[in-house]
Formats: sequence, C-alpha cells, structure tokens
Amino acid sequence: MNYIISVFTGALLALMVSLNGTVGNASGNYASSVIIHVIGLVGIIIVLIATKSKIKNLKNIPFYMYTGGLIGVLTVIFSNMSFTKLGVSLTISLGLCGQLVTSIIIDHFGYFNLPVTKFNKKKIIGFVIIILGIFVMTIQ
Repeated sequence: MNYIISVFTGALLALMVSLNGTVGNASGNYASSVIIHVIGLVGIIIVLIATKSKIKNLKNIPFYMYTGGLIGVLTVIFSNMSFTKLGVSLTISLGLCGQLVTSIIIDHFGYFNLPVTKFNKKKIIGFVIIILGIFVMTIQ
C-alpha cells in the first residue's frame, strides 16, 4: 500500500508543479506562494474538522524540526521559478535527483534521529541511470 501511496504522491507533485507554476506566472512567485499556502492552510483546517483530529502536544519536538514549513515555501518558490524555463518534467526530474542524493545522505548518517540505513553500492547503478535519464532530457 505504501508503494501505491508513494507513486500517487509523485503524481500529485507533478500536478502541483504545473498548477503552482501557472499561478506563479500569473501573480509572481512570491505572491503565488502566499496564495498557495493560504489555500493549503484552509484545506488542512477543513480536513482536521472533517476528521475531528486534534493537534497533539508538540512540546518535545526541537524547534529546528519546524523548518520543514520554510522548506515547503522555498520548494514552491524555486519550483515556480524553474517551471517557466525547464517545464514540468525536467523540474521534477532534477528535483527528484536532489531528493535522492539528500535522502541517501540522511539515511546513511541517520540524521534527524532516523534509523541508519547504510549506502549500498548497488544504488550507484540506479544513480547512473537517473543521471543519464536527466542528461538525455536536457538534450534539445
């Protein structure tokens, strides 16, 4: 089930870059980020109300963990900027490459109190294939 959810998330990301990029072109990157995040806030409030969920005690979470929200804002702004020049597929592909490298570093060293998952040399084959794919996509 988690595999299906992850594939669905990837599809949503491609859709999000397309929609956000269009809003960014119309209103500017910074204004569109405000619009997009306000709509996201309203959306999650509706979900919280509909599911009768409550926000749990957050006292034990270190402050730096909340910077994920800032990273979300920067992701929207940078994606909007790239979308216009690169298109959706290359913006997503390069973003996924960055995610892959960063996630392997996080896993390998167990940053953020996550379990350590050491880098396996077999993953180099996957890296090479991904980098070649991105290279092919950039050839015009």
